[in-house]
Amino acid sequence: MESRIKAIVVSVSDTRNEKNDHSGERLLQLLRDSGAEVLEKQLVTDDFESLRQTLYSLTETEANLVLTTGGTGFSPRDNTPEATLAVIDREAPGISEALRIESSKHTKFAMLSRGVAGIRNGTLLINLPGSLKGVDECFDVISPILEHAVELLGGPVSHE
Repeated sequence: MESRIKAIVVSVSDTRNEKNDHSGERLLQLLRDSGAEVLEKQLVTDDFESLRQTLYSLTETEANLVLTTGGTGFSPRDNTPEATLAVIDREAPGISEALRIESSKHTKFAMLSRGVAGIRNGTLLINLPGSLKGVDECFDVISPILEHAVELLGGPVSHE
């Protein structure tokens, strides 16, 4: 069965570039390995307004999934959750709760994640950590529900 997922990866960082964006590249690989169509990958600074504008514009594309990596911690420059909340119409708290619960089984620092998830214009946005290990662990958590999530965003679905 062909995947319905049309994904965009957004790496959020003031320090990463195309050569050292290992988490963003890993997320691309994980999405492709899962059968998703990856439309693009962007590298965006931690600046709130730039990130908000980027996320908003990506929800105006054919993408039905936007995964961010980075900018979810306690640093004053970590603005990914706030920019995401400024864009989404509806939160999907179960996703971010599951990410923190499962990640806490691997590291106590997972409780310091402020990542959120939500929906705008038929697009699911999910904030993931910036670390390579965090991306791997969190993708394992969300990958089983992504196909059904984007299916639900497309309209009425039977739950039988």
